[in-house]
Amino acid sequence: MMTTPQHHSLDYVELVVTDLAAATRFYTEAFGWNFVDYGPGYAGIAAPDGEGEVGGLLVAEEPRPAGGPLVLLYSADLDATMEGIVAAGGTILQLPYEFPGGRRLHFADPSGNELGVWAAQ
Repeated sequence: MMTTPQHHSLDYVELVVTDLAAATRFYTEAFGWNFVDYGPGYAGIAAPDGEGEVGGLLVAEEPRPAGGPLVLLYSADLDATMEGIVAAGGTILQLPYEFPGGRRLHFADPSGNELGVWAAQ
C-alpha cells in the first residue's frame, strides 16, 4: 500500500541521465528496478511494491556536475550487488569498505551519477 507523503520527509529522488535507454537498462539489470515511461525525456522509478513512484530519471544533454547529496541503496548481499553493477555496465568507484554500520561501496551509473550501496555485513 502506498503511504501518504509526510511533511518534510524525503519523498522522491531524481537522477539526471544523458541516455534514458541506457540508464533504465542499467538500473533494471543491476537492481531489478521497474520504470513508468513518460516519453523520451523522463522515466519514473516505480516503487518496489508497484504502488506509485520513488524517483525518476530526467534526461539532460550534460551530466549533472559532481557533488551534492549521495543517494544510498541497501543490499542484503553487497558482493553480489557489486557483481550486478559491473555486469550491467556500471563502474565501481570505491570498493567495499567497512564503516560502523557494516560495509559500503560507491559506483557510477552509465551517465556518471555516483551512488552508494551499503549492507549490514
